[in-house]
Amino acid sequence: MSMEMTAWNALYNARHAKDDQRPFSRRTLRRIGAFARPHRAALAWFLLLSVASALFAVATPVLAGRVVTAITEDAAERTVVLLALLIAAIAVAEAAVGLLARWLSARIGEGLILDLRTTVYDHVQRMPVAFFTRTRTGALVSRLNSDVIGAQRAFSGTLSGVLGNVVTLLLALVVMLGISWRITLLALALLPVFVLPARRMGARLARLSREAANHNAVMSTQMTERFSAPGATLVKLYGRPEEESREFAARAGRVRDIGIRTAMLQMVFVTSLTLVSALALALVYGLGGWYALRGGLEPGAVVSLALLLTRLYAPLTALAGARVEVMSALVSFQRVFEVLDLKPLIEERPGAAAVPPGPVAVEFENVDFGYPAADRVSLASLEEVATLDARGGEQVLHEVSFRAEPGRLVALVGSSGAGKSTIAQLVPRLYDADRGTVRVGGVDVRDLSAASLRETLGMVTQDGHLFHDTVRANLLFARPDADEADLWDALRRARLTDLVAALPDGLDTVVGERGYRLSGGERQRLTIARLLLARPRVVILDEATAHLDATSEAAVQEALTEALAGRTSVVIAHRLSTVRAADLILVVEAGRIVERGTHDALLAAGGRYEELYRTQFETHAEPGGDDLAAAGSRGTGEPVS
Repeated sequence: MSMEMTAWNALYNARHAKDDQRPFSRRTLRRIGAFARPHRAALAWFLLLSVASALFAVATPVLAGRVVTAITEDAAERTVVLLALLIAAIAVAEAAVGLLARWLSARIGEGLILDLRTTVYDHVQRMPVAFFTRTRTGALVSRLNSDVIGAQRAFSGTLSGVLGNVVTLLLALVVMLGISWRITLLALALLPVFVLPARRMGARLARLSREAANHNAVMSTQMTERFSAPGATLVKLYGRPEEESREFAARAGRVRDIGIRTAMLQMVFVTSLTLVSALALALVYGLGGWYALRGGLEPGAVVSLALLLTRLYAPLTALAGARVEVMSALVSFQRVFEVLDLKPLIEERPGAAAVPPGPVAVEFENVDFGYPAADRVSLASLEEVATLDARGGEQVLHEVSFRAEPGRLVALVGSSGAGKSTIAQLVPRLYDADRGTVRVGGVDVRDLSAASLRETLGMVTQDGHLFHDTVRANLLFARPDADEADLWDALRRARLTDLVAALPDGLDTVVGERGYRLSGGERQRLTIARLLLARPRVVILDEATAHLDATSEAAVQEALTEALAGRTSVVIAHRLSTVRAADLILVVEAGRIVERGTHDALLAAGGRYEELYRTQFETHAEPGGDDLAAAGSRGTGEPVS
């Protein structure tokens, strides 16, 4: 590797080093070893090839010097030809070794990336919903991308680089001292001029690089938020385009200034080091030539010393930054392990049972619950804050008890923040109760398998989420084995047949990020179609019509009639007109069930329900919505398939 290339590599590694001084335990190194163990055979060959490459790098200058000596001493032509052929053979062998080492490096590195990414991805999928409500998505994605790749470099780059450079350095130094210890020591005197600037300049460039990265991250966040459909709408409604443009331009301008300064510092550094190496070569040629003319050194030895000098300075410069590279790789591993060390709050017990067949009841018995504190489910680095929020753990549900009979509908009503959605989230085990028991089909949900629970339950939230994919893919997410007829049947029952048939590509039309190419009512009906396709025995609706206009609400309620018919249902609604015919209405306030009964009985009691009902209907008339509750209470008792 040339001096100039070595200098650029040193600068790159310094700029991209992670600024982290945390100590590393033996446990961290053992865990790294566990990930490396499946690749140990390839690693061993890779290291051997790195050593062989270092040997070839030193052998070539020595042979080149002997060629020069043979020529000046009028040696036999055969000797010169043989030396030339040997140099050629070494060059071919070095090329072959380099290709093989590169293949092994790629295989080890990409294999490690695969192992780390799949391990982190699988682990993150097991994390509770609280983890995702706190974590910045970009920070989490970074762990799966930049940190995983940084960890991979420890094996494919840093490890072989350190070993190869150490071997090359030692061999070159031994050979040079053997040829002329005086010239070697004088050449080494210029070493501090070569190495020390690399460390100091590298630190300055690293600081500039981190500042630019911070500005880019802020700009990226600004663009991500402003360029999404809801963000762009908000900016158009309330934004101040001139101020936002000035703020963005100021940061972009700072990044431009840093880029110019960085480019000049890099060029000055590389030019200086190239000049130093040229001066060192001039010293070798001048002093070596003087010794050669006085008969104290062979001419070929001078050539060997000059060529070996590049083999000496390049590894020394690289090794000067080796600690930075190693620590950077260890930081990447540690950041990945931080995520893996977060324990999932929801674990499936060994030998978990399936939900019993037939109609299913949902039952809560003396359930208490408080959302987990931040330190149990998150990391400050993933939230991009200095310290985690200390709040959390307060009890939000108190001794909640009720039973939703098979094929019947239970409605939860009450003020915002009363705990209705929290109750709904405990049924599919998005969270686990702190005390008490939640049962599905008579079995504690903590004793049920996750697969069985997913097959039994279907949930539609007020923000029905769709992936940036086709209508078909969004539907098949609920039931991958569904055929074309099943898809169209679900769409028909969700009152979406005409809409999907009119789309440019029908079922293969992409719905856009979060489904924003569809209206609110259309998105919600598509999530209901997905639920109908899944054919759950229990349906949970968490304010599925909360943000819809009267027309969209009527269409969605028609679809919900199909979804609830004959199924055990738990429905949360602010609009009391939608739950008037429920079999059981629970009034939730401050995490407690304060009233229960039918619509008529609760109105007659004159309590909190009557107050909520009167407040709503004195303000405005609600659209007729009895069909939603009637679907649950007038069903046959058998799930619709």
